[in-house]
Amino acid sequence: MRTIIQGGTIVNEDKTFGGSIVIEDSKISEIVEGNINPEVSVDEVIDASGCFILPGIIDDHVHFREPGLTEKADMESESRAAAAGGVTSFFDMPNTVPQTTTLEALEDKFALAAEKSHVNYSFFFGATNENASLFDQLDAHRIPGIKLFMGSSTGNMLVDRREALERIFSTARLPIMAHCEDTDIINRHMAEAKRLYGEDPEVIHHPEIRSEEACYESTRLAVELATKHQARLHIAHLTTARELELITPVPSLITSEVTVSHLYFCDKDYARLGTRIKCNPAIKSEKDREALRRALNDGRIAVIGTDHAPHLLSQKEGGCARAASGMPMIQFSLVTMLELVDEGVLSLERLVELMCHNPARLFEVRQRGFIRKDYQADIVIVRPHTEWTVTKDVIQSKCGWSPMEGHQFNWRVERTLCNGHTVYADGIIDTDYMGQPLSFR
Repeated sequence: MRTIIQGGTIVNEDKTFGGSIVIEDSKISEIVEGNINPEVSVDEVIDASGCFILPGIIDDHVHFREPGLTEKADMESESRAAAAGGVTSFFDMPNTVPQTTTLEALEDKFALAAEKSHVNYSFFFGATNENASLFDQLDAHRIPGIKLFMGSSTGNMLVDRREALERIFSTARLPIMAHCEDTDIINRHMAEAKRLYGEDPEVIHHPEIRSEEACYESTRLAVELATKHQARLHIAHLTTARELELITPVPSLITSEVTVSHLYFCDKDYARLGTRIKCNPAIKSEKDREALRRALNDGRIAVIGTDHAPHLLSQKEGGCARAASGMPMIQFSLVTMLELVDEGVLSLERLVELMCHNPARLFEVRQRGFIRKDYQADIVIVRPHTEWTVTKDVIQSKCGWSPMEGHQFNWRVERTLCNGHTVYADGIIDTDYMGQPLSFR
C-alpha cells in the first residue's frame, strides 16, 4: 500500500513547511517539500490542502479503566476517543482491577489491547510497598516505566513507607512516573474542611484540601529521592507554581508533565463546571495556571498529557468527599491545546515538541513521535479556522460526557493515521483496525 499526503503544511522538529509525505505500508518512506511528482504510482492520495500535518500525539498518561472498571470506560471506547482526537499512542496507568502490579496482570493488559485498541499502546507497571523485587523481570523494550502513587489517589495504590520508597528509587532501572501528593496533609485538610463545611464540602474547596502544600511536599520528596539514587523521575501532572521551583529545564534526570486540564481550567471554573473538573491533584488557582503556561516555553515542563480518567456522571455527584476525581479529555486534548496556540500561550512547533517529540524522547519510544523517514506513519491532520461545537453525539468515551461539552473550537482533527492506516477521518472511526504494541529503548 502506497499513500501520499500532500498539499498541507508539515510541522516537525521545529520546522514548518509546505510538503508531502510518502507512506509505504506502515512507514514513512519519503518527506519532500512541495507536491510529489504526479507520475509516481500510488494507491491513495490524501489532500491536506489548508491543513497542518503533525506527528501523531503520544499521550503518556491515561486511565482506560480496563480490566475491572469497564462500566466507566474500556480500551475499545477510549482508543476510539484517542483516534478521534489525533492521539495515536497511549501509556495506560496501573490502577485497574486487578491492579497492574504483577507480571501476569501486565500480560493480561497487553492481550486485551491487542484485541481492542484502535491505536498503539503500552502500560505502566504499578509500584507497591512490596513489589520492587519484580522490577528486574520487567521487559524494558515493552513498557515505558513504573508508576508510583506517592499520595492517596484512585485505586488504593499508595506507597507511603519510607523504606519502600528508598527501595523503589534505588532499584528501578526504568523511568519512575510519580503522582505526588502528601496524604497526611490531605487528610488533615479534609478533616478541617468537614469541620467547617460538613461531611461533603462543596467542590470549590477541593484545591484547599489537595493543596499547594500537599503537592509541594510530596514532589520535594520525590526529587530528593531521585537525586539521591540517580533515578530517572518523571513527575506527573504538576499543578502549582511552587512545584516548578523544584524543576530545572530538560535535559535532566528529573522531568515533569502537565495536563491539558491544568493548563486550560483554573479554580474560577468550579462555579461553572462543578465536579466535572474535579481531579487529583486539584485544578488550582489562576496564578498557578499562568505559571504552568509560562513553563511550557522555558523547558521546565517536558510533556503535555491528559490524565484521561472517565467516570460515569452519577459517580461525579457530590462534593470533595463523595464525587469521583477525574475527567475524560483525550478526544479534545489536541484541539484544546491548539486553542492555546491561537491565544499565544505557545507556538504550534512547541506544541508538537511537548505532545509528540518529547514523550518519544523521554521514554525512548522506538520509531514514533516524529515525521522521519523509516518511522512509523503515525500522523494527524488538523484544519484551522473551522468552527464546531462539542455535543454529546460526538463524544466517543464510554462515560458519555465531557467537560468541554458546549464549547466551540476553531480547529478540527480531519484525519488520524496510525501505522499508515486511516483510523479516523471525517467523523468516522475504522473500528476494524487495531494498533500495535509500542516498543522502547
